Amino acid sequence: MKKYEIMYIIRPTVESENIKTIVNNFNDLFVRFESQVLELKELGLKDLAYEIEHHRKGYYVWLLVEATPEAVAEFNRVVRITEEVIRFIVVKEGE
Repeated sequence: MKKYEIMYIIRPTVESENIKTIVNNFNDLFVRFESQVLELKELGLKDLAYEIEHHRKGYYVWLLVEATPEAVAEFNRVVRITEEVIRFIVVKEGE
C-alpha cells in the first residue's frame, strides 16, 4: 500500500448534515477496500481561486490515506459521479 494525499471540494450549497455524510462515505470507501485514513482535515468553507460552476466558495476536505490501488481507483470512480463534489485531486505522497 502507498500513501496518498487527497483533496476534494464540496459545493457550498450542500447542508452541513449532508457534508458529514459525504465525508463519512468516502472514508468508509477506503475501509471497505482494506485501506486506512491516516489523517482527515475538514478545512471548511473557503474562497476558490476561480469560479467553478458559478460558485466562488467551496467546502474543502483533505485526507492522508494509506491505500491499495483498487481503493484509489474506486475513490476516483465514485467522486466523479458524486454531484456535490466540484473538484478533487489525488497525489501519491513523495511526488
